[in-house]
Parts: sequence; structure tokens; C-alpha cells
Amino acid sequence: MTYLGLIGAATFVLAAVPANADDASRNKEIQERFAQCDVNRDGKLTLDEAKGCMPRIYDHFSMIDSQNKGYVTVAEIEAIANR
Repeated sequence: MTYLGLIGAATFVLAAVPANADDASRNKEIQERFAQCDVNRDGKLTLDEAKGCMPRIYDHFSMIDSQNKGYVTVAEIEAIANR
């Protein structure tokens, strides 16, 4: 491979990385922790489920659950975390 070919390959790899890799990494961690905490696997995290498993979510549950549904979703947590 030529020098120019290496530069092209490196550019392609860098372009494939999300513009904000920190958000992607944070979202992956949130998704993994959410999956561990959502004991009934319904895609909803209740205050009780968050209590021992996601303490920061537990502490800020009412702010995240602004509609008072009694649960939060992974998308809601990601939205707050990525502000």
C-alpha cells in the first residue's frame, strides 16, 4: 500500500468514528446498566429498580420522570446525560 493509500484508509477510519465519541461511550454504558437494572425486562426503569442499581438515576428520578409516569426509559436517561 502506498503512503497516500494509508492516508486515505486512516481518513476513512476516523470519519467512521462518531463526532462525539464520549456520548456514544456514555450511551453504551447507560444501556448496559439499564439492562442490568430493568429486572422485569419491560424497557422501563421504576424508582424501585433504580434504587440499588443506578443511584444517580434514583436521586434524580422525579426530574427525569417529568411526566410522573412512574418509570423512565433508557432514551430519557441518555437525553439527560448527553445535555
